[in-house]
Amino acid sequence: MVQAKTWILTKHFDGFPKDSNFESRWRSFPSPKMGVLLEAVFLSVDPYMRVIQSNNPAFPVGSHVVGRCGWRTHTISDGTDLIPIMPDWPQDISLSLALGTIGMPGLTALYGIEEVLDSRKVRPSWVNAAAGAVGSVVGQIAKIKGCKVVGSAGSDAKVAFLKELGFDEAFNYKTISSLEEALKKASPEGYDCFFENVGGPFSTVALQQMKNFGRIAVCGSISVYNDTTPQTGPYPHLTMIFKQLKMEGFMQSRWEQVSDGKQFGKLHCREHITKGFENMPAAFMGMLQGDNIGKAIIAV
Repeated sequence: MVQAKTWILTKHFDGFPKDSNFESRWRSFPSPKMGVLLEAVFLSVDPYMRVIQSNNPAFPVGSHVVGRCGWRTHTISDGTDLIPIMPDWPQDISLSLALGTIGMPGLTALYGIEEVLDSRKVRPSWVNAAAGAVGSVVGQIAKIKGCKVVGSAGSDAKVAFLKELGFDEAFNYKTISSLEEALKKASPEGYDCFFENVGGPFSTVALQQMKNFGRIAVCGSISVYNDTTPQTGPYPHLTMIFKQLKMEGFMQSRWEQVSDGKQFGKLHCREHITKGFENMPAAFMGMLQGDNIGKAIIAV
């Protein structure tokens, strides 16, 4: 028998999550006669795992995979939901990056810039939540492509991090008196591209600063995820019509699922690692509060 630690969602969130929404439980299941037994090494929204027992030749024992298996230390899979990590993964690169810069967040940034924003020209660009797992990669890729990049984040430490990454301008949205004025000061000519991670009032202000024919890639809306009452208006239709803006929501899964890391060789990778499976709810709530710089990871 295999003993697995799990976290169970006991009640859906009403507003911001609380400790009482989660319960830790043990689960027992027999060793698989068919299929693959996985052990978690790093966990995130998408758990990263290694194979410790297998009857599936596609996943030999000791291989590493990415899978959507929930918050648990062990799980059994038939292999259909697993994405293999390349066997020659460099030893000097943490496997946790398969959940971050070389994984879904990094690919989200890459495809958002190349496919949605079509950022092939030198353009002023703004990214909010810029010190997070996606935003920090967005800014770096945009700089590599020759764009002027402005980033906003929620602390002075995060702003300093953005400067380290090479952002042309960065500001702490919590300490400024006016988001509109901060955006105008950072790029008086306006913005051709906007990589949206926050939503809410941020979007309303940002659209007013867009240049004609600007593009907006909508990746997230973290400002509204925990609202108990849905936000309403103001409505941007006239601004979008007169400026002839293009706004597109997207998910990374529209394109590829995995990366060999070659696209990200020049990037600086920052991780916020929490140790211990027992600390997953606290790490999750901390991520929603913006405690992390870079990708939030749980090291099991």
